[in-house]
Amino acid sequence: MHKTMDSIYSRRSIRQYKPQQINSQETKTILNAALYAPSARNLQDWHFSVVQDPALRLKLKKILIENMNNSGVGFLIQKAEDPSFDPFFNAPTVVFISGNADDKFVDISCGAAAQNLMLAAESLNIGSCIITTPELLFAADKEDELKKELGFPSGYRFVYAITLGYKNCENPAAAPRKNVISFL
Repeated sequence: MHKTMDSIYSRRSIRQYKPQQINSQETKTILNAALYAPSARNLQDWHFSVVQDPALRLKLKKILIENMNNSGVGFLIQKAEDPSFDPFFNAPTVVFISGNADDKFVDISCGAAAQNLMLAAESLNIGSCIITTPELLFAADKEDELKKELGFPSGYRFVYAITLGYKNCENPAAAPRKNVISFL
């Protein structure tokens, strides 16, 4: 089978990672694949903030858990109260994808970049998982400060986060696929 198809069919959302950091060449390869994603009107108005510093990751985890506890949403509060909960699944690398808030198509462009990023990771046998819970990081009064710390360009907003790391588990089986294809 073609290597691209292998990566598409074998990629799973990984939620168990080894503590070892992925190496810089692998990180660059994965991020470069994201840069080659298609984007609406070829604006490429995305930004990738790569968090590998354990202290910063811990700070983000604490803020996120605090915001989950203050969300008023039952299942988020329940998760946040679990002492073993890590919103980043203990991944050594978290990529925050932000995009131009004025571009109505930025979610689509960032989604294409996220998919390229995750497929590139899979091709290197590196696990990934797309997560949106970090949106709650930016739901408090420290939003601007946090965006600045993560290097978001002015006028950009959080779109997705991707966890990356060496897999500490076997790939789970694929969930059954819904047949939503119509040939006309």
